[in-house]
Amino acid sequence: MFYREAGQFKTTYQSDGQVFPIRQDRVAMLALVAAALLVVPMFASPYVLSAILIPFLIFSLAALGLNILTGYCGQLSLGTAAFMAVGAFASWNFVARIPGIPMLLAFVLGGLCAAMVGIAFGLPSLRIRGFYLAASTLATQFFVVWCLTKIPYLTNYSSSGVITAQQINIFGYAFDTPASKYMLVLAIVALMALLAKNMVRSNVGRSWMAVRDMDVAAEVIGFRPMRTKLLAFAVSSFYCGVAGALYAYAYLGTVEPEAYNLDLSFRILFMIIIGGVGSILGSFLGAAFIVLLPVFLNIVAHGLALPTSVASNLELMVFGALIIFFLIVEPHGLARLWQVGKEKLRLWPFPH
Repeated sequence: MFYREAGQFKTTYQSDGQVFPIRQDRVAMLALVAAALLVVPMFASPYVLSAILIPFLIFSLAALGLNILTGYCGQLSLGTAAFMAVGAFASWNFVARIPGIPMLLAFVLGGLCAAMVGIAFGLPSLRIRGFYLAASTLATQFFVVWCLTKIPYLTNYSSSGVITAQQINIFGYAFDTPASKYMLVLAIVALMALLAKNMVRSNVGRSWMAVRDMDVAAEVIGFRPMRTKLLAFAVSSFYCGVAGALYAYAYLGTVEPEAYNLDLSFRILFMIIIGGVGSILGSFLGAAFIVLLPVFLNIVAHGLALPTSVASNLELMVFGALIIFFLIVEPHGLARLWQVGKEKLRLWPFPH
């Protein structure tokens, strides 16, 4: 779709029935990334960088991968943490077994290994859907964790199953400070988010959304459901695999199966539900909400001097209430609320 403005044609895209110019959207994204690269490391403390911003970016990437599969292609998955574990352990083994391999290449290869696992466990999606597909992806979670704990070669024969991640060294520069790790993670996440944004606007994204809305109709108009679903599993698992590698190297500093448990899969699922299913922005908003909410609740619990039993369960109660709220009141999550707020501010103070 095109429209003329100031003597030039500008490409636009449509979202929720509204048309937005791509050029302005990209400029805003580039400005935000530039501010995050230049301004945040100057003022943020090492604690904020390592404990809040880095996990926020990593979880955003994992939520983005799950959103591609669930939000855009309509395939429910509960095995996100398993794909993250495959990416982390594969990256560690590539670095450990192949001397001199570039760290970024190891991350990419780890993501590709996760993509192959995603394709293998995505095959049931050709025959089943909904709750039954979620159950089959849940089996992925248990199977991958079982393999990581029962195959000693994958953990370098560590008796505890916990291995120390190698130092991140790219082009001779060691990323050993919170600021340097933050900038590396931010650059990778920004690049992959931009690729995902362009992907969902392309013919591939349209095929995902057609299968999500009605796979039979999508097949009638020429899309191949098998190829479309497996491609969504592959791309989603690749994103989750890279996120898992960054989670191990830039945040935890160790590679261990227990870090990628079922609880992590549910947390990432909560991120896209709260942030907005089928929204690139929603992945970031949901991750920010999930990362910052425990910090806020901890401050509230200490401020109100709540009993330890109440404070320890407050996070779970709030999470459950928020999931019910967004599913009933606003299924499109925080991304939709953000869009509505922008539209109201654009018309204020003259709504008519």
